[in-house]
Amino acid sequence: MKQLLVEIDEETAARLESVAPSRSRRRSEFVRAAIRRALWELEERGTAEAYSRTPDSAADVFLDPRVWEAVPAGRPRRRRRR
Repeated sequence: MKQLLVEIDEETAARLESVAPSRSRRRSEFVRAAIRRALWELEERGTAEAYSRTPDSAADVFLDPRVWEAVPAGRPRRRRRR
């Protein structure tokens, strides 16, 4: 795992200490999860922007309902006696 050194302001440090105290060893996982979430949100925003620039059209969708298999009718379930 790669290590990072990040400097944060006093207010952010105090807020971090309140939710993930350093003595509990949860802080590193909290920061890793926050970074993963922020990266995921950026990717999602980029995807949403790409779709808004070039939305899918009905012509882009291939749908042939004839190739779907019919769902077989199941037999009625019998209740178990208790």
